[in-house]
Amino acid sequence: MASGPAEAANSRSVDLALSARELACERDGRVLFEALEFELAPGGALQIEGANGAGKSTLIRTLIGTASDFTGDILWRGKPFPAALPALRASLLYIGHNAGVRRGLTPLENLAWYGASGAAAMAALDAVGLYGFEDVLCQQLSAGQNRRVALARLYLPNAPALWILDEPLAALDVAGVASLEAQMNLHMQRGGCVLLTSHQPVAIAPLAKVNLADFQSCREVSAEWAYAG
Repeated sequence: MASGPAEAANSRSVDLALSARELACERDGRVLFEALEFELAPGGALQIEGANGAGKSTLIRTLIGTASDFTGDILWRGKPFPAALPALRASLLYIGHNAGVRRGLTPLENLAWYGASGAAAMAALDAVGLYGFEDVLCQQLSAGQNRRVALARLYLPNAPALWILDEPLAALDVAGVASLEAQMNLHMQRGGCVLLTSHQPVAIAPLAKVNLADFQSCREVSAEWAYAG
């Protein structure tokens, strides 16, 4: 028996890795954006664009479940927040503005904390240009080097399916950008998906874009927000 439109739509929502419907977020009593919708399927990438203060980081915090001032629906593999949050986090590799590196550990020890073997960790550190720094305490490394320790997680085997990356290309040189773009492309070819912000062009494909300027509102919050986290 042929499936109808409702069945087809439901099947598609399950196939999607991450999606948002009529999403609106506020901060300090101001609506940052509203009526935002996107779909991110396995093997795809989505770049969030917008000026400083437009709400890019707020959107990312909302998608990973650390900000709750929103209305609308966020779905992970067809299931809505907040029920879907544990499953999303089990499949998530998130790197924000804060590198999230344990400064009292070495780069090698930081990657071992994530379960990487010594050989895998060394290969990942080599890929981000930190060969020779593996046994130096991260508190002795520069901010840029600590950023690369965080990005080395993207080069580990069996990386989680969903990568959410806030300005991952920042502070990287030309070779570092090219290496990271190649790694993101490889991840997508393996069926993973990437959501990122970036102020510079990103050479990955397929790449969809959402500009928060298209969903901005100047109105103030005047009603209760639906999800209280």
